[in-house]
Amino acid sequence: MRHLQSSLVLLARVRQGERIITFHGTPVAILAPVEETSTRPYTEVIAELRAFRKGRRLSGTTTRELIEEGRS
Repeated sequence: MRHLQSSLVLLARVRQGERIITFHGTPVAILAPVEETSTRPYTEVIAELRAFRKGRRLSGTTTRELIEEGRS
């Protein structure tokens, strides 16, 4: 229970803008809020991937060759 309370206190401090966490006055960590990102509809992302694929081929390279190359 004590650890949960400590964690909640740390999160509250981060929400207030604090980033450096100290232990007995010595900086030990940087805890920062997650930066907000914009999300796009998955259908839009899939459409972009499909458009990117058009006209791109492996030109005679097999899947097996790609696997072996990745292992080396």
